[in-house]
Amino acid sequence: MPTFVCFLHGSSELFGMGKEIERKFLVKGDAWRSLAVGVIYRQGYIYTKSGVVVRVRIVGDSGFLTIKGISNGISRAEFEYSIPLDDAKEMLDTLCHKPLIEKTRYRIPVGNLVWEIDEFSGENQGLIIAEVELQRENQVIPLPEWIDREVKHSKYFNSNLVKKPFSKWKRKR
Repeated sequence: MPTFVCFLHGSSELFGMGKEIERKFLVKGDAWRSLAVGVIYRQGYIYTKSGVVVRVRIVGDSGFLTIKGISNGISRAEFEYSIPLDDAKEMLDTLCHKPLIEKTRYRIPVGNLVWEIDEFSGENQGLIIAEVELQRENQVIPLPEWIDREVKHSKYFNSNLVKKPFSKWKRKR
């Protein structure tokens, strides 16, 4: 049975330069599946000694380079830039740690928010995670019916799913 997790985060793209705000929730059921069409993502990570993470991502025919700072509670610095697709492919193939993260993302509007649910494949098959953009840490939001309890463990970060994929987790049956 798949494990469902939901991420809540704010992005510099929408809410001010360089800040990500993120909370995680388990997701119950799969009622969300009929609410959106998925888009394939492929991404990898370049780790630094300081704990800063560099993500390389391909979405469709677009490449992106993202630099993420160290988490401070549910916030961290984040800067994202478009890069040529061929550069992104080369970085994923030669610079990023393996396994790469492969997932299908579903964007679901709920009120004035958009939840992004990621269904992983490859080494993380069976794990489903969602994200929603926030403006501030104390923002009160309505939770869709498919949201369960909040989780705070960093093992659910995409960057940590490269180091210890979902397929390697010890789970209760």
